[in-house]
Amino acid sequence: MAYTYFPGCCMHGFARHCQDSLYAVFNALGLELRELPDWNCCGATTYISVEEHQAFALAARNLAMAEQIGPEIVAPCTACYMILKKTQDYLSRYGDLRSKVERALEKVGLRYEGKLRILHPLEVLLRDVGVKGLKAKVKKPLRGWNVAPYYGCLIARPYPLSEGFTLEAFDQFVPALGANLVDFELKARCCGGSLTGTIEEVGHRLVYILLSQAKRANADALVTVCPLCQLNLEAHQGKIKRQYGDDVAIPVPYFTQLIGMALGLSERALGLEKLLVPLRWDIGEKGHAAREPAAA
Repeated sequence: MAYTYFPGCCMHGFARHCQDSLYAVFNALGLELRELPDWNCCGATTYISVEEHQAFALAARNLAMAEQIGPEIVAPCTACYMILKKTQDYLSRYGDLRSKVERALEKVGLRYEGKLRILHPLEVLLRDVGVKGLKAKVKKPLRGWNVAPYYGCLIARPYPLSEGFTLEAFDQFVPALGANLVDFELKARCCGGSLTGTIEEVGHRLVYILLSQAKRANADALVTVCPLCQLNLEAHQGKIKRQYGDDVAIPVPYFTQLIGMALGLSERALGLEKLLVPLRWDIGEKGHAAREPAAA
């Protein structure tokens, strides 16, 4: 089965290891990703605050091109996922905006009908593989691992997952891999997003709360589904330790990296060597062994 894939800017940049693991896991599960040709930035950063209509036109171009290929598009970056869904929603509700975007699309020979289904890879895995199907594929169970799932805010609001998909349902992927599910109450709390690079003290405070609570819950790993969350929670651990005097060092893998390990895929294929806080196989054997935080 093949899916149109929208990588967004981050998956070709700082989150390349997330993309590597996504391709590796999907291939191992018999699912094919076909990158959307000639895609452009979804406009998830500053575009919409500068020129709203142009920002929506940027996102709509991707939707229109994907709609020509098939009924669905997969967006692994939750910021991209949210922007594409927001664009689809706004075009259906606001006629003036839709008219302006349609005129922009017509200039490049495109038209968007609004029929495309926008999916996060988690939805694809739950729908087309399922918890039982994934469990049957596990070759190296993560026994002894205490894993806290962290979804971030954008996958839960303002445009939630498709009907029938809940964060509680996705939680079951953790025990399917052989690991212990940590009841992490902050799993849908914001990590601060771009605040770590703009209002650093606020961003660091939000990240510290998440990391410290994961440690208090005895988690061995805090697994994410958003590339920006993964960057925030991993790259600033060193600064946060110096700022708060609290050891918050914990591995923060992207969810497909964790799945790939349980499927028996190689560290290279999963991009594990690019993690700043190493994810070690002996976590289950040694429990909460000392880990060095990222130097940043």
